[in-house]
Amino acid sequence: MISRAGPWRAAGYLVTGVFVGAPLLVGLLVLAVAGAALTPLLVGLPLLALLALAGVPVGAVERWRLRLVDPAAVPAPHRTPDEPGLAAWARLRFTERATWRELGYAVLLAAVLWPLDLLVLTGAAGIPGAMIGAPAQLALAGDDTRVAKLWLIDSYGQACLCAAGGTVLLLALLWPLARYARARAAVARLLLAPRETEQRLAEVTRSRARLVAAFEAERRRIERDLHDGAQQRLVALSMQLGLARLDAPPELAQRLAAAHREADQVLGELRELIHGIHPQVLADYGLGDAIADAADRSAVPVELDVELPRLAEPVESAAYFAVREALANVGRHSGARRVWISGRYARRRPGEGRLRIEVRDDGCGGADARAGTGLTGLTDRLAVLDGTLTVDSPSGGPTVLHMEIPC
Repeated sequence: MISRAGPWRAAGYLVTGVFVGAPLLVGLLVLAVAGAALTPLLVGLPLLALLALAGVPVGAVERWRLRLVDPAAVPAPHRTPDEPGLAAWARLRFTERATWRELGYAVLLAAVLWPLDLLVLTGAAGIPGAMIGAPAQLALAGDDTRVAKLWLIDSYGQACLCAAGGTVLLLALLWPLARYARARAAVARLLLAPRETEQRLAEVTRSRARLVAAFEAERRRIERDLHDGAQQRLVALSMQLGLARLDAPPELAQRLAAAHREADQVLGELRELIHGIHPQVLADYGLGDAIADAADRSAVPVELDVELPRLAEPVESAAYFAVREALANVGRHSGARRVWISGRYARRRPGEGRLRIEVRDDGCGGADARAGTGLTGLTDRLAVLDGTLTVDSPSGGPTVLHMEIPC
């Protein structure tokens, strides 16, 4: 909603629109002609890319100019790149709808809007201004003058009458001028302000990233507290029980030995729990070694074909626990005798790649993610990072899980 701006602010908005639009028309024509002429030499391609991105700075300027008629700031519709650098910025801008809306507005401003602004200003302020200045024009001309190339004035009485008429006309046209400026600003806001869906998507993306980071931080805190707190106390308790057995009478030593074995068993279970919360091998050596460690602990023999670099912590964590869940499902439900795991990282272009992991078993098959099994949790875990899970499990087997996570 555009607020009711005063006529002078509205006039300022239209005047600055002329000063922006006229140079913009020249710049767009130069880029378009030079890019088309030099394209066969491959020199024009950067110029055409620059032409496509020309709407981005124009949109920023126009959103700032909107404050002349509407104090409410218009937020930028663009997202922040995940990586620094011009290449990452350009890749993101080329994929955003807002970039192309801004380019369309820039072309509209250069070809239509600023000439229309100039025409409205001439009619609403230029002609009345020339009429108001009739006495000065007659004094400079001497005998007679033609006001606005329309009326011949040859006496100061006519000049004063013309100036009075110009003043009345200017006051009468200020209200239509402000209405036109508000309509003009509404068009700019429609094309340059972010869509509601874009705002929601950006906020969902940011909140999801915050949740993933917070979840990983909480997981590490729990692992650290268990490792440095409960585990150390159990170790101390086990040592005290072992020492107490040495000095205890035989009948009491048997009870202490049982308690010692129970403490060692609890300590082993706690270590397994800590390993499951966040394995140290994942933090120290990466996803490839962590998958190998999970394969060694699997109840079903596993053959590995994994070649992976170090990846972002959320990606490695999600992939590792997805593989562990898949191995647990194989051990519980499939009746398989062997599992094959392959993992690769495919890099499409700088800063963009995909992690692909396949888990295949020779079990009975029939796995269905829609049946509410553990595959649903697997799908949700990957979906947090825009990852996907594909399940191919015909009755009788084999079952193939294909996981893909963008990096």
